Amino acid sequence: MTQPLQLETPRLTLRRWQEADRAPFAELNADPVVMHYFEAPFTRQQSDEAIDRYLAAFDRDGFSFFAATIRDTGAFAGTIGLQIMRDVVPNLPQPAVEIGWRLTQSAQGKGLAIEGARTIVDFAFNQLALNEVVAITALPNRASRRVMEKLGMTHRPELDFDHPRVQAGHQYQRHTLYSLHNSKFSEVTCSTPS
Repeated sequence: MTQPLQLETPRLTLRRWQEADRAPFAELNADPVVMHYFEAPFTRQQSDEAIDRYLAAFDRDGFSFFAATIRDTGAFAGTIGLQIMRDVVPNLPQPAVEIGWRLTQSAQGKGLAIEGARTIVDFAFNQLALNEVVAITALPNRASRRVMEKLGMTHRPELDFDHPRVQAGHQYQRHTLYSLHNSKFSEVTCSTPS
């Protein structure tokens, strides 16, 4: 039997979801502070459906959003990972792979998002051999945008879009996009005859 996919950072374990993660993930998604830049906090059903999607994506695609836990304590810290984007961003080549993160209040402000995201980028480019990853967020979300910038992502304001799953006219409907290109992988694939 193969070992389930798990990634380690100096302070985090990124692993597949377990049933015991459902309650703390629901608590995270119900926190109005954590969910400030979303249309609304998630219900328990929405939170459980998200985990179900992540698990299905691991089986289908070989990657998804991981449960993030603190290595020293095992405490649930949130989620960090990758997914094939569920929504089409106009003028963005499809299928696009999105990197993202959402941490509990107690895990925020400690550099854990960037630490975990760097490990995910390494996984995306060096194990999955992806050509590019993108990240999206509501325009005013400076904290998330700072993580994208620290990752070396390029802001693509020409790709700003109205998120199709956010109610029209909502203050956070407008989203912006950042991208990060795997230059080494691109050079190899561009030099290969088609």
